[in-house]
Amino acid sequence: MSVRLEKVTGLLVGALLLGWPGIGGPGQVHAQTADERVRALIEQASLRLGQATPDARRFDLTVEEAVARALDRNLDIAVQRLVPQVFDLNLAEQLAFYRPTLASNFSSTSSTTPSATQLDGGRNVLTDTALFDSSVQQPVPWGGGTFDISWNNTRRETTNFFSSFNPSYRSSVAANYTQPLLRGFGIDQARQQLAVTRVNRAISDVDLRETITNTLASVRDAYWELVYTVQTVAVQRQALELAEQLVRDNRARVEIGTLAPIDIVQAQSEAAARRQTLAQAEQDRQTAEINLKRLIVDGTSDELWTAALNPIDQAAVSYSPVDVEAAVRVALDQRTDITRARRQRDINNINVRALRNNTLPGLDLVGTYQLQGQGGTRFNRAGLGGSVTTVIPGGYTDAIDQLLDTNFPTWTVQLQFNYPIGRSAAEAAYARGRLELQQTDAQLRQIELQVATEVTNAALQLRSIQERIEAAIAARELAEQQLEAEETKFEVGTTTSFFVVQAQRDLATAQDAELRAILDYQKALIEFERAQETSLNRSGISIVGGGGVGP
Repeated sequence: MSVRLEKVTGLLVGALLLGWPGIGGPGQVHAQTADERVRALIEQASLRLGQATPDARRFDLTVEEAVARALDRNLDIAVQRLVPQVFDLNLAEQLAFYRPTLASNFSSTSSTTPSATQLDGGRNVLTDTALFDSSVQQPVPWGGGTFDISWNNTRRETTNFFSSFNPSYRSSVAANYTQPLLRGFGIDQARQQLAVTRVNRAISDVDLRETITNTLASVRDAYWELVYTVQTVAVQRQALELAEQLVRDNRARVEIGTLAPIDIVQAQSEAAARRQTLAQAEQDRQTAEINLKRLIVDGTSDELWTAALNPIDQAAVSYSPVDVEAAVRVALDQRTDITRARRQRDINNINVRALRNNTLPGLDLVGTYQLQGQGGTRFNRAGLGGSVTTVIPGGYTDAIDQLLDTNFPTWTVQLQFNYPIGRSAAEAAYARGRLELQQTDAQLRQIELQVATEVTNAALQLRSIQERIEAAIAARELAEQQLEAEETKFEVGTTTSFFVVQAQRDLATAQDAELRAILDYQKALIEFERAQETSLNRSGISIVGGGGVGP
């Protein structure tokens, strides 16, 4: 957009200097016509190119109000605020691994089998079996153990005349507990993932703090950039007014014969250049305004998106002593990239601990205790396969009574051992993990050195800009004195309009340099504070591979 405007203005100025018919040339009438046409054409070009500010509601805004709006509405912060909640849900999902699992099974089976021997209990044996089993299984979050409690019930009815219970009921309760003694005791894959997720949850808080810090620093930067562009527009308007005043003065002098008509063209050329610079300044102001809006609104429907922002805070230069050593200490203690790197080192320690655990032999202690009971209608027979002599009524409750009386206990204790012969893959992975852990320690020291360097450079930048401001103020004051001197000499005819124009340019340049130095000091202050809290680049350390557990 600015390139097109420069071309339009360049053609107009060239036409003036070359004296094209109807645009420039000697004489008062031609000069006045050129001046009016230049103004009209540039204004039309500004409107076509979007330089003019449309009518919009004016919204006064302080820097603290901009910061408050960013905290409430900035979309980057809104997105980052959701990340800790995602990790909370991941953590809840992994903790569900330690919730008990209930299982049950019910089945009914009927089978008819042909007789193969006299002991089969009949020519064709019909057996109906009903099963009802249930169990509870749960890993425990300490020691890597697992317990399993099961309750099994069976009802069987058969035509086998050898059967002593018909129908028969059997119920049993079994409890089993498996406890790793070496591998899997201190840490296992589930606890490793939990520990890593908890650390990542803490890192997400650090990332949120980093996003907030950087966003607020960007808001302050954008605010002061808008202040600078607004003041630059004012400076360029003042420069344009000076140039246009010179055009009017030269025209008056031409009328009375004290100046040549070419001096009007020279002044008009400078005025045209000033209009071009003003148009560019207006565009820069609009761009700075949009950049600030993007940081403090939550969408194009926000009331500020279509409003005209008016930054009412003014940059005040007040120097304060800078304690570099104290700033470095604060940064090493509070910087988000260092905190993140330390948390990532914690992940590495967890993963290396898991890798070391994988090198241990597998030694598990398994304990089982079982109770059972038998019930149903009982048949006492006269010898094997003889006739029934006595029928004792019974049912399922008999089996439960025997179960509760612990009449038929069974217990088992066993040790299970396994260990690979020779150098295992787990040992190689553990050795690699230890080397990578040493590497991460070196990376952390590297980040700390980088942090100290950034803070020191930010402090040096502050001191340098202080000197720039003092020099810019002196240069602006001298430019004002020089312009007054040239205007005085021009009044008495001892200099030409060329030197007045040059002095006007020098003053505008000096004023802009002073504004820029003051703005840079505000930005340097923001950078110095930000450098003690976070970094624009997300520094971190490499994560040791931990059996498929990522960072």
